[in-house]
Amino acid sequence: MRYAECDPMGVAHHASYAPWLEHARTELLRDSGQTYESLERAGVFLVVTKLEIRYRRPIRYDDIIEVRTRVEGGSKVRIKHEYEIAVIERAGATPDPADPAISPTGVVCAATTTLACVGRDGRPRELPDWLVPG
Repeated sequence: MRYAECDPMGVAHHASYAPWLEHARTELLRDSGQTYESLERAGVFLVVTKLEIRYRRPIRYDDIIEVRTRVEGGSKVRIKHEYEIAVIERAGATPDPADPAISPTGVVCAATTTLACVGRDGRPRELPDWLVPG
């Protein structure tokens, strides 16, 4: 984690989490062979309508984190994502599972987002068929 994402105590500032989740969604889409840019060129826009973050343990300056992302439902016009943020390296080493500052799984935060599909006019529209959660 970068210094600019920390509060004065060297802990990840709560406002840093939303961009991390956005980046993870972007990469998940890219892994499917698409990009947000290609969706937007086609007139498909995904807007966040709900964001919920549960901070369980702090992420500290210079921690290496992994954001695990998956589609967890939705409808013809919405997609719900679930996330786990795990510390995979702290102070240059794999975290000790016995360390109370990190859970045994490394997960320090859980989150969900709901995205709605809208057109260029901002009105709801159906997702492309390939993007509808199955």
